[in-house]
Amino acid sequence: MIEIGLIQDIISTFLLVVGAFFVFLGMVGLIRLPDVYNRLHATTKIGTLGAFGVMLSIVAKVGLEPIGVKAITVGLFILLTAPVAAHMIGRAAHRHGVGLCKESVIDEYGKEYNK
Repeated sequence: MIEIGLIQDIISTFLLVVGAFFVFLGMVGLIRLPDVYNRLHATTKIGTLGAFGVMLSIVAKVGLEPIGVKAITVGLFILLTAPVAAHMIGRAAHRHGVGLCKESVIDEYGKEYNK
């Protein structure tokens, strides 16, 4: 018979590996993508998912002990604040004239955004 602690460890390790993998993908995107807007997209979406996976791993390992509740709180905070922060950084970059990469097809904000 399989012990509940072993199942808990397997789930926790799986979530940790998945979270770390997504954080790694976000960092690869930060290095490889051509401009600030694409880099923001990679680090915000993938990095947030990865960090939340790591927080879920902590919760799966320790349960609802104080450290688990803190991990849930941190995970929710990251989910709520990372997209807003990325939007504000992207908006500031556009307003300050940071250009798109040459492969970009369209700039929907264009000149009327900078009025």
